[in-house]
Amino acid sequence: MDTRSDDEIRADLSYLFDKASQALSARMGTVLGELGMTVRDYCVLSKAGAHELTQGELAELALLDKTTMVVTCDNLEKVGLAQRTPSPTDRRARIVRTTEAGDEAVAKARAVIDDLYAEVLGVLPAAQRAALLDALMTLVTHGGPLSAVEPSPHAPRRKRGA
Repeated sequence: MDTRSDDEIRADLSYLFDKASQALSARMGTVLGELGMTVRDYCVLSKAGAHELTQGELAELALLDKTTMVVTCDNLEKVGLAQRTPSPTDRRARIVRTTEAGDEAVAKARAVIDDLYAEVLGVLPAAQRAALLDALMTLVTHGGPLSAVEPSPHAPRRKRGA
């Protein structure tokens, strides 16, 4: 349990974002797990369905590294929720599309995710909810200060072969 004062917690922006993200992701994992889907599966499928995106573009949108994206797409193809086809403009790239079963899975998942979001945001009055969403949009989109994810020059590196 966090024993810091509200003022100390309020001053720890990274903690606030991380805590909210971890808790929401865990709750999403639970509701999506009941549908036989992971948060990553849902993230990829929901972004792939409406667009003609390459695997690389989709990885960027889903905030996944390329290796994780390949493994995720392999699994989604294996269970019949997605398919990869060669890009008509770049023979090295693959377009990821949802299958009919994938579209149905996304629709079911979207319904439970919408319910979860309504529950989570429902504790806030409408004006506060709108202000929170507007503030987050300002921070993470359209050139906001958190819109670009840049690698940390001080991030620990993995040892090769480990």
